[in-house]
Amino acid sequence: MSKSLQAIRGMNDILPEQTPLWRYFEGTVARLLDNYGYKQIRMPIVEFTELFKRSIGEVTDIVEKEMYTFEDRNGDSLTLRPEGTAACVRAVLEHGLTGAGQPQKLWYIGPMFRHERPQKGRYRQFHQIGLEVFNIDGPDIDAELIVLTWRLWGLLGIRDAVKLELNSLGTSESRGRYKVALVGYLSAHLDKLDEDSQRRLKTNPLRVLDTKNADTQAVLVNAPKMADYLDDESRIHFEGLKARLDAAGIPFVINTKLVRGLDYYSKTVFEWVTDKLGAQGTVCAGGRYDGLVEQMGGKPTTGVGFAMGIERLILLLETLEQVPEEISRQVDVYLCAFGEAAELAALALSEKVRDQLPNLRLQVNAGAGSFKSQFKKADKSGALYALILGDDELAQQVIGFKPLRGQGEQQNIAFDALAAHLATCVVQG
Repeated sequence: MSKSLQAIRGMNDILPEQTPLWRYFEGTVARLLDNYGYKQIRMPIVEFTELFKRSIGEVTDIVEKEMYTFEDRNGDSLTLRPEGTAACVRAVLEHGLTGAGQPQKLWYIGPMFRHERPQKGRYRQFHQIGLEVFNIDGPDIDAELIVLTWRLWGLLGIRDAVKLELNSLGTSESRGRYKVALVGYLSAHLDKLDEDSQRRLKTNPLRVLDTKNADTQAVLVNAPKMADYLDDESRIHFEGLKARLDAAGIPFVINTKLVRGLDYYSKTVFEWVTDKLGAQGTVCAGGRYDGLVEQMGGKPTTGVGFAMGIERLILLLETLEQVPEEISRQVDVYLCAFGEAAELAALALSEKVRDQLPNLRLQVNAGAGSFKSQFKKADKSGALYALILGDDELAQQVIGFKPLRGQGEQQNIAFDALAAHLATCVVQG
């Protein structure tokens, strides 16, 4: 027997009963970003591999271990995007969106791909919403990105479950001085470092700071601190950000080990973390990357942004039971019609009602069926009300109206009064 077809490990289907929550989340974010003046951009999911090597860094875990890279028929090395910032910067440069120092506030949504060990909250195809801002260099825009996420957590009802962690990585020059000090300190304790940290010490020493190994964490307690090596510009910028967050009433903690996993970050880095999802605690993260555009061939252009993981935030909403009850219902009214004449009338009547109530979720029974079978489908749909149209109702130009989820007797409503009645019961109620 041939092997049954199934999805690739770590790449999941999002089923019909799950999509209403996804649409609710995505719609909430989109409306919020509209209100803050961000414009959506859509990039391809495949880019030239060199883009990610130049931007993310060739010695990062993402480039070394996790990218889905392949050679196409033309012999070009292509990669499924593992993150969105590099692709967004490429698009901005290609289309001249930041020419003459023009500010851009952009956002995107879509799948990313990393070959990681799948587990709850971590997948090989995962989805992100990202924001990127160009040509605004002060701490005020860093603060805005954090403030709008704080507002989003409030809209979603999850503020009490997330915590903001901040750090500053300084400029590349100050970070270089810090790396020398950190490598010197860790080299003196090499025998106490785990194998992965020993490897990172030679390739990307800052990544040792976010190790999960308990022995290495103990060594890091007395390690040099990035804050002691910050240049004046970065220090002033960081103080300005903290002052704005204090003014907005947003609590935060300083995490001196926060470095992020991408080489392009500078100055501000931040993460929103939760302790409600086990090991996968980061739900939103980002920071500044003032040198990235120039590194990729553009003119000096400041940049700052973040990405939030949709799967993890969906999981957090479910864990905290913050899923609005109404989004699980995809049908408001289910129309049952019995007999060909009633079916024809139901089609015309339903379209007339949709003209008058464009937001009403009205499902008309398809496939005929007995009274019992149609009512069974009406109940299974989750509709609040059933409409009943047979030969008797058609002769009187009325339609039966029956509550399915609460008390109330069935009544007959005139055709020309149906939309007004539904507006009272469903749209406004």
